[in-house]
Amino acid sequence: MSGAAPGERDPGLQPERTRLAWRRTTLSVTVAAVLGVRTSLHEGPSAAGVVACALCSALWLGFLLLAHRRIRALATAARPAALPPRHATAVALCTVALAGCAAALVL
Repeated sequence: MSGAAPGERDPGLQPERTRLAWRRTTLSVTVAAVLGVRTSLHEGPSAAGVVACALCSALWLGFLLLAHRRIRALATAARPAALPPRHATAVALCTVALAGCAAALVL
């Protein structure tokens, strides 16, 4: 066992791995949003396509802002605080809604 006092936790590389995971997820969401926008406008702009494009863009922007905040917190703090439940809920809702938009565009 290490020489750390009881109750102290050595985070090691966990914050770095978590930060990199947030970056990969942000990249994946960006690709999904771009493909959603491309699909919605593929056959020319229509009212439904523009609405879908705006919704995909808004969801992507919301996810991007929350992810950037988390990435910054992980990069600057030696011991980052836990992700607040409201942020975790917002990230999950953005992800599920973007997946719903993608499913609606495919069908």
